[in-house]
Amino acid sequence: MSGQRGPERARRSQPDDPTGDEFRRNEPGGVVVEPAPDDHDEAESPAERYARSRDRARHPYLTDFAAGRPFRLDPFQVDSCRALEEGRGVLVCAPTGAGKTVVGEFAVYRALATGGKCFYTTPIKALSNQKFSDLVAEYGADRVGLLTGDTSINSHADVVVMTTEVLRNMLYAESPDLDGLTAVVMDEIHYLADKFRGAVWEEVILHLPTAVQVVGLSATVSNAEEFGAWLQTVRGHTTVVVDEHRPVPLWQHMLVGRRLYDLFSTSSESYDPSRPGARIRIEPALARAVSDAEALAERFAGGRNRDNRGNRGGRAGFGGAQGGTRWRPPSRVDVIERLDGSGLLPAITFIFSRAGCDAAVQQCVRSGMRLTSEKERVQIRAIVDRRTADLPEADLAVLGYWDWREALERGIAAHHAGMLPAFKETVEELFVAGLVKAVFATETLALGINMPAKTVVLEKLVKYNGEGHVDLTPGEYTQLTGRAGRRGIDIEGHAVVLWSPGMDPHVVGGLASKRTYPLRSSFRPSYNMAVNLTDRMGRVAAKELLEQSFAQFQADSAVVGLVRQVKRDDEAIRSHFKAMTCHLGDVAEYLDLLNELNAHEKTQAKAGAARRRDATTNDLMSLKRGDVIAIPSGRRAGLAVVLDPGVGADDVVRPLVITAGRWAGRLTAADFRGSVPPLGRIKLDKFVDHRSPAVRRDVASAIGAASTGGRLSAGDNTPRPLGDDIDLVALRKAVRSHPVHGCADRDNHLQWARRWLRLRTENAALESRVAGSRNSLGDALDRILALLDRRGYVTGDELTDAGRMLSRIWSESDLVVAECLQRGVWNHLGPADLAAVVSVLVFEARREGVGAPRLPGGAASDAVSATTRIWTEISADEAAAGLPATRNPDAGFAAAVGAWARGETLTDALEVANATGTDMSAGDFVRWCRQVIDLLDQVRTVADPPLAGTARAALTALRRGVVALGAV
Repeated sequence: MSGQRGPERARRSQPDDPTGDEFRRNEPGGVVVEPAPDDHDEAESPAERYARSRDRARHPYLTDFAAGRPFRLDPFQVDSCRALEEGRGVLVCAPTGAGKTVVGEFAVYRALATGGKCFYTTPIKALSNQKFSDLVAEYGADRVGLLTGDTSINSHADVVVMTTEVLRNMLYAESPDLDGLTAVVMDEIHYLADKFRGAVWEEVILHLPTAVQVVGLSATVSNAEEFGAWLQTVRGHTTVVVDEHRPVPLWQHMLVGRRLYDLFSTSSESYDPSRPGARIRIEPALARAVSDAEALAERFAGGRNRDNRGNRGGRAGFGGAQGGTRWRPPSRVDVIERLDGSGLLPAITFIFSRAGCDAAVQQCVRSGMRLTSEKERVQIRAIVDRRTADLPEADLAVLGYWDWREALERGIAAHHAGMLPAFKETVEELFVAGLVKAVFATETLALGINMPAKTVVLEKLVKYNGEGHVDLTPGEYTQLTGRAGRRGIDIEGHAVVLWSPGMDPHVVGGLASKRTYPLRSSFRPSYNMAVNLTDRMGRVAAKELLEQSFAQFQADSAVVGLVRQVKRDDEAIRSHFKAMTCHLGDVAEYLDLLNELNAHEKTQAKAGAARRRDATTNDLMSLKRGDVIAIPSGRRAGLAVVLDPGVGADDVVRPLVITAGRWAGRLTAADFRGSVPPLGRIKLDKFVDHRSPAVRRDVASAIGAASTGGRLSAGDNTPRPLGDDIDLVALRKAVRSHPVHGCADRDNHLQWARRWLRLRTENAALESRVAGSRNSLGDALDRILALLDRRGYVTGDELTDAGRMLSRIWSESDLVVAECLQRGVWNHLGPADLAAVVSVLVFEARREGVGAPRLPGGAASDAVSATTRIWTEISADEAAAGLPATRNPDAGFAAAVGAWARGETLTDALEVANATGTDMSAGDFVRWCRQVIDLLDQVRTVADPPLAGTARAALTALRRGVVALGAV
């Protein structure tokens, strides 16, 4: 490995370091440290022994707890536990793997020892399940419970693990299980920054009785003192403990081609890249390697060397087909083999794409890679069999079970949200047990789940955030690489970034040296929160409570800085306006015309796409048996003959075809990009067995004969350009005739004009924030309650019957659900149709650009339309009131969940889901089914008896097969 081993690494294993290796036993599963020997008292002075004796007397519970641990507590753990025993709340901020959960475990221990109760909350069900298992192993099944919304185990126990939403609901319902509660552990408390669910955390913190200690466990954040100050304000005395030391040192590397380099120079004993103000020093050997690689990349990009002698077979380097040249990253197989050869497995490679993770596994399997011994493969098979014993046999093929199992036996796996939950949990168990050595994962793995590795690999430093490609932040980099280094197993961890052209090692160094990120509140009142607060304490007190939130705390403290920023921006706007001035005309006016033209062209392009989809659907519906068509692209591109037009009763067309390449199967509209004209006809036998290879061969030969014999027309189903509309022609003419259009310096003017416009827009938003920062949440509550008053949910401080129903609906679309129940638009539905309609209020497509959703027919279709109309009314009211709009209904899952509720197979349900190019995996299907189940369960509890009975029947219909498997 390139680079010197720095003195910092040696210092961290000296005997005077309480986290050093001399205290640690190498046992799998986490930290196991030898207890400090008692006979060290002989080396202490009388004063030191007296001080330690006093500390034992002051903290007897901590003394007993520490004595029962198989390791010596770190100083930050001791400080945190002392604060708890002294009756204070505590906020612990420390890196991943530092051992923050020990503090939460002490809160549990102390609650039980003092006859109290402790709730342990987490942001996700998987983490709750994991913590539940840990605590059951420690205290026994009779003393520990689990509540995750759809799972209830021993819910009245003295220690209950739960998701934060469950605790929020208990607080609003004033559950009797809150009696005797002395402490609440909020694991991953930095999750309150999550824009979708973060508000729940602040609700809990604000509503908990002041006598309950809050134990916040957070990743290292740069504004821990600010967060702690807010906790002190709303919860009373709170101790903030920040520890930035990693128990397992993390070494940063870059892989350039096939060679691994240290990122930071280790030539100076005093150099620490994470020290504030430290100038980043890149390893000279890495800088030279990157410089050479960049020069080579530029030379090949310029086409000056076309001998195509680059690396072949997936090696990193430069190469390409037909005389072309381009840079290629090292293959995933090469990377894993390189890590394996350096003793750096197990490794997690983060790939910000589900498809990329699956493809990486396939590449490794196809290469013949095997990272496991025969003994390990036997263990893997046993765990896989145990974890998947309840999978329906008929679903194994569509789940990709056999390919998944083969990869696991080779020690290779993917991990992402699109996988079946049972598959993900199996991967987690195998990885923790050291049986899977290479995992390709999306960033969702970085949250909470206990899957540490020796090495973390980042293929790119850019990810897609749902709207566009953005650079990783220092906080995201820290969160991802924090997985590297298993305490109690590894002496050190390693983070590896794969170099690509344009990647500056100093940028990577900047990410790696900034170990913290700011915590920003995402709190805002919802309709459900508004009615619950009003019911419990009245409008005035509710408004006062919201003004105590962390969001308001940050808004108030930020006002001074915002005013200064507005002033600086005003000066920059004037400077930009001067720079963009043109002697020929108004540049701002010209830019407006260009922007209007661009928007109009995009609108027309979308309309063209819709017309092409309609043309595809119409042509597919007109196909007849024997028609020959052309598949324009993809693996099945070429000619095909229609065996069965496949027009369903709901007008969804899935023709069964045999292609000239001898493939047989059903196509969907997503396989085409425009019209699908018949090119000719082939006479077919009365019965064609498309499953027979011989039959497919004969049909393919007939297609070829018809093509070469001139019996097929040269049909064209490529997208045709749309004619320009009148407005578009006029806009183009206006742009060309504008005086600035003829300016020789036009591009420079436009560059400054765009900066001017962007800065002016941003500054207007800042001014709006300044104007609305004071009492902003209280004002939002007033607007929400005014809207609810007009709709009959509240009257003064009293809830109506509708308001009480709304108080028990926990959904992003809570008011839409309540209105649908109030107006009875779902009352006439059967179970499957109700599931389909409810899904439009929970489902959200992962990407745009797919075909129009397949809607259920009959009563369900009418109910979806009625639900959408109600959303339209509410969103109009929200716009008038200056409130954020409720998320759009999305019918993309309705037909699929309806099919599942009617008893259809997983294969059929997925075919329906993907008929419009949605690209939904089995894991996605299960996850969305469970979201529908959650909302249906709420409908069951608040609806009138007939509809409640339908909801109950829908729940029963959905909870089967893979959806019911491992539902905790």
